[in-house]
Amino acid sequence: MSRRAIIAAALTGSSATKADNPNLPISPEEIAAAAKGAWEAGAAIVHIHLRDDRERPTADLEVARRTIGLIEERCDAIVQLSTGVGLDVSFEDRAALVEARPKMATLNLCTMSFGSGELRNPPEKVRRLASRMQELGIKPELELYDSGHLDFALQLVKEGLLAEPLLLSVAMGVPGGGAAIPANLVNTVARLPEGSSWQAVGIGGANLPMTAIGLAIGGDARTGMEDTLTIGNGAAVESNAQLVERLVSVACSLEREPATVAEVEAALALS
Repeated sequence: MSRRAIIAAALTGSSATKADNPNLPISPEEIAAAAKGAWEAGAAIVHIHLRDDRERPTADLEVARRTIGLIEERCDAIVQLSTGVGLDVSFEDRAALVEARPKMATLNLCTMSFGSGELRNPPEKVRRLASRMQELGIKPELELYDSGHLDFALQLVKEGLLAEPLLLSVAMGVPGGGAAIPANLVNTVARLPEGSSWQAVGIGGANLPMTAIGLAIGGDARTGMEDTLTIGNGAAVESNAQLVERLVSVACSLEREPATVAEVEAALALS
């Protein structure tokens, strides 16, 4: 039987608002409640974007610490804090979020067009952030939005700024990044260093098919209201737990039961 699947839930994201779906968690309390629901449904990791009182992306460290604390009070899910935050937040403010000391945080590798905006990740600043995450013992999840992002990740390995085994997220379907097609996933996975852990992410209508393919070929998978706000034939998602339940059902049908938090911590050597 294949190894257990690591299921992650991206609860909020940086762009949607309650006007898009009133069930989207925004406040620290809502995000913590969503994290508990996703964990109970089978997600071992919760991927967190922070919002201010006006629903805008924020890198406020106090909001980060409060949100992490509330999640830890409610459930055992592993918190993965996004350092992507939002397109209008400076890299310096985004990078400072690692001082909240989550077990995991994302590391965006390259500057890119991102929808109607630009996600800026200057190489030298990315190197400094990678170094700081090493110092703090935070496991970086490397965000791969296009093929060239993997090349830069491998360069950082050569420079000693990333330690193997790598943890990567193959995100497909973001306008400005790689298309959500099986070939892009398969080609990227074929180039990963041996022993790497990776998850498939599909945006919008690609969420279910791309995560299913990822699970089928031996990877892990992410779902959540950051990735899609609709389910089935376009119905509004009721909760992150609903999406996790759907993905867990797919994983179990492939004889890949969801991994527990303890199993994920051991597999990823989280400090």
